[in-house]
Amino acid sequence: MRETHEIVLASTNLDKLAEFQQIFSAYGQITILPAHKIIRNSDKLAHVENFATFEENALAKARLANHAAHYPSLGDDSGLMVEALNGQPGVHTRRYAIPKAGQSQDQANMQKLLDALKGHPMSKRSATFVCSLALVMEGMTLQTKGILNGTIAEAPQGRSGFGYDPIFIPEGFQRTLAELTADEKNEVSHRARAVHELMKQVQTHGLRLAKP
Repeated sequence: MRETHEIVLASTNLDKLAEFQQIFSAYGQITILPAHKIIRNSDKLAHVENFATFEENALAKARLANHAAHYPSLGDDSGLMVEALNGQPGVHTRRYAIPKAGQSQDQANMQKLLDALKGHPMSKRSATFVCSLALVMEGMTLQTKGILNGTIAEAPQGRSGFGYDPIFIPEGFQRTLAELTADEKNEVSHRARAVHELMKQVQTHGLRLAKP
């Protein structure tokens, strides 16, 4: 019987969960487990994201999940950095704006960002998606980062993805992330790049990902 390797994702974001499950599927028998199925009071994970860097937030979540579940635990903190806005929204990407009545958090975030860039030509709308990962297991901590450069569109385009995907045009494309297929996105995304680097480290160290 083949061994199934399991990792708890230290996040309550179901969109991220689905994306990580798709990305890790390229590595065979790896199951990404949702935190709420393994960790009691998993909502506490959101409250440790109070550091100044993506790396610190990812590590804090991974450590909390590993302590609570005793599984290999993956912490992720991702965000958007816009050059013309001095790196904002940065670590505040998820809660960048306060939604108005009838708005979702994602809609409010995109609208605030587009308003801030109003009047900027496309040549001045450079942005970078960043994903920091921390994997805590077997007394070890592995950390990686994935980066995706691109441009902020002038208006949302596409219906796939989540977050800022409808206004982010990745470098080398004429379409936003929300206009790409899942396979296309997972070839280039900041999360995919961070995962690929992480798995190189896992393989280098000869680590087993199953629950002890």
